[in-house]
Amino acid sequence: MQKKIPMRMCVGCGENKPKKELIRIVKSSENEISLDITGKKSGRGAYICKNQECFYKASKNHRLEKSFSCKISPEIYEVLQNALSEASRHS
Repeated sequence: MQKKIPMRMCVGCGENKPKKELIRIVKSSENEISLDITGKKSGRGAYICKNQECFYKASKNHRLEKSFSCKISPEIYEVLQNALSEASRHS
């Protein structure tokens, strides 16, 4: 029997993709938002493709804010974008 591949939706492009192809952004119980490369951090998660275009769409349309039901400061978007570009360089 074949193992079921978990699928998640990218908040940028809206496409369903295998979870391993996406990067998880997590909001902890302390309302701290960070990139979760391992996918193991506890908290509310949202997924995004490993490309800048999807991140741009997600930030422009405030999709992360809708996913997490909170305001996200521009500084956090900047940190996430830097971490995303670093992560996409290594994969």
